[in-house]
Amino acid sequence: MTSRGTRPRIPWATLLLLCAAVAGAAGGDVERHRECLHCGMDRKAYGYSRALVQYQDGSEVGVCSLHCALVELDANPGKAVRAILVADRETRELVDAAAATWVLGGDKRPVMSVRPRWAFATRASAEAFVRAHGGELATWPEALAAAREDLARERASAQQPRAGPALGCATPAGR
Repeated sequence: MTSRGTRPRIPWATLLLLCAAVAGAAGGDVERHRECLHCGMDRKAYGYSRALVQYQDGSEVGVCSLHCALVELDANPGKAVRAILVADRETRELVDAAAATWVLGGDKRPVMSVRPRWAFATRASAEAFVRAHGGELATWPEALAAAREDLARERASAQQPRAGPALGCATPAGR
């Protein structure tokens, strides 16, 4: 507080520059990383589920989903993460994963997982989604734990021998 009992004000120009710097750090991520590094999916087509992992060294990796973001993090365990940005399900704008309100489940088809996980910039948007499509509100730690659980289950099932041909694969002629 100043001597007159008022709070110091941040000049509008400074505030706008800060907002532009944060937005600019993620802006154009789809152009820079059109395909998911880990599965090859088109990040523009899956703009509503995409993520951007930014590292302390200035490098970044664009992925299609929280699932592939975890694959990226697991592939680089010693690399310091600066931020994980995720798409708001409705606006497709990137937001900090920890600041987002998450929805687990619902009737919308998931991306790269069995259980849907969607991020929203505002709690109100997440609540509206739950009213329209089901699911439950979650925090970032809960969404991350659900994604880790699904990834572990996927990796475990990949280790199991299959009894027959993979689902959707044709069997050789004559069998």
